Amino acid sequence: MTELPLAIDLARMQFAFTVSFHIVFPAFSIGLASYLAVLEALWLKTGRQVYIDLFQYWVKIFALAFGMGVVSGIVMSYQFGTNWSVFSDKTGPVLGPLMGYEVLSAFFLEAGFLGVMLFGMNKVGKGLHFLATLMVAAGTLFSAFWILSVNSWMQTPAGYGINEMGQFIPVNWVEIIFNPSFPYRLVHMVLAAYLTTAFVVGGVGAYHLLRDRSNQAARVMFSMAMWMAAIVAPVQIVAGDLHGLNTLEHQPAKVAAMEGHFETQRGAPLILFGLPDMEAEETRYAIEIPRLGSMILTHDWNGEVKGLKEWPPEERPNATLVFWSFRVMVGIGFAMMALGAWSLWLRLRKSLYDAKGTYLAAMIMGPSGFIAVLAGWITTEVGRQPYTVYGLLKTLDSASPLDAPAVAVSLAVFAGVYFVVFGAGVFYILRLMGKSPDSGESGLDAGVPSRAAGGIAVYADTNQSQPAE
Repeated sequence: MTELPLAIDLARMQFAFTVSFHIVFPAFSIGLASYLAVLEALWLKTGRQVYIDLFQYWVKIFALAFGMGVVSGIVMSYQFGTNWSVFSDKTGPVLGPLMGYEVLSAFFLEAGFLGVMLFGMNKVGKGLHFLATLMVAAGTLFSAFWILSVNSWMQTPAGYGINEMGQFIPVNWVEIIFNPSFPYRLVHMVLAAYLTTAFVVGGVGAYHLLRDRSNQAARVMFSMAMWMAAIVAPVQIVAGDLHGLNTLEHQPAKVAAMEGHFETQRGAPLILFGLPDMEAEETRYAIEIPRLGSMILTHDWNGEVKGLKEWPPEERPNATLVFWSFRVMVGIGFAMMALGAWSLWLRLRKSLYDAKGTYLAAMIMGPSGFIAVLAGWITTEVGRQPYTVYGLLKTLDSASPLDAPAVAVSLAVFAGVYFVVFGAGVFYILRLMGKSPDSGESGLDAGVPSRAAGGIAVYADTNQSQPAE
C-alpha cells in the first residue's frame, strides 16, 4: 500500500469518523419511513387501534433519527471543501449536479411533507396525512438513489470525459447515473436499510414481550419484524452475491482482498478465517474449503480468481481490514436469515409468542443491522483504495494542502461534539424505545400550542390555557 502523509491519514480518519456516524441514521430512517407508511396504510384499511398506536410511537423516534441524519450529513459536506478540495475540483462537474438532484428531488420532498407527517395527524384529513407519509418515505428512497449513484460512480466511473484542467466532465448522464455497479449497490443498500429497521423494531418488540407476553403492540412489532427477516434476509444474500460478481468484474483487487487471496488460482478455496499478512503476502492460519471460492465467485469449480500479487503493493487495498469487515457483514447476514427461518418455523407451529429464547435472540440482534452496514461500508470504501475515483484519481492526489496539527485538532473537536450531541440523541431514542406503546399513544403534536392569540396559548392534548410568553 502507498504510505500517505500524516495529514492525509488524519483527514481520512476524520471523514471515516463522521461518515460512520452519519450512515447509521439514513440506514435507519429509510427503513423506518417505509415502516411508518405501512403502519398507517394498515390502520386506514383495518381501523385497528394498534397500528396507529405504533405509528405514533415510532414517528417520534423517526423524527430524532431523521434530524440527526440531516445534521451529520451537512457536516460531512464541509470536509469536501476543507480537506478534499482537489477531489471537489476534479469531480465537481460530475458529482455536483448529482448532489443537486438529490437536494431538489429528495430533500425538498422530505422537507415539504415532513411537517405534515409529524404534526398534522389531528390537523389535516386522513388521506392528506397518508400522502405526506408516503412522500416522506419516497423522499428517503430518492435520496438513497442519488447518493448511491454518486458513490457508485466513484467506484465504477462511466460516461465522463477529462478536460484540459484535469477535471472530470459529463459526457453521458445516463451512463454516469446508471454506472456499472449502481443497480447492485442501490438494491444492496436499500435492503440493508430495511433489515436494519426490521431488527431494531423486532428487538424493541422482543424487549417488551419479555416484560409482558400479552402486549398486543409488542406482538405486532415482533411479528412484522420477523416476517421481514424471513423474507428479505435471503433476498439480501442473493443480492449480495450478484453485487460480488459485479465487483469481481470491475474491481477485482477489492475481491482479492475480501477473499484473502494473494496468489492467482484456478479452483481457489473459500477462506473462512485467517490472518492476511500484507508484508509476507499470504493469509496465515487459513481455514478453507477447497474450490468453493471459485464456485461462488465464478460459478465454476475451476474458475480463475486473481490474487493481490497481480497488482503492485502500492495499488493494493488493506487486505486485513477488508477481509475481516467483509466477514462481519456476511456473518451477520446469515445470522439474520437463520433467525428469520427460525421464526417462520415457530410461526408454522403457532408458538411464535411462546419462545423466550427467540425474544432474547431478537434483542441481541437488534443493533446488528447497524454493525453490518458499517462493516459493509468499510469493505466498500477501504477496498477501493488507493483511489477516490477508482483507477483514475488517487487519494494522495485528492487532498487539500493540509497541515497535520490543524486536521488533528478539528478531528478532536468533531469527536468531542459528536459524542456529546449524538450520544444525547441516541440516549433519548433508547429511552423512548424502553417505554411500551400505549393504547391511544400520543403523537408529536400533543402538548404543542395549536394557536396563540391574545396572549393565551391553547394546548392540543390537555385543552388547558396558559399565558403565552
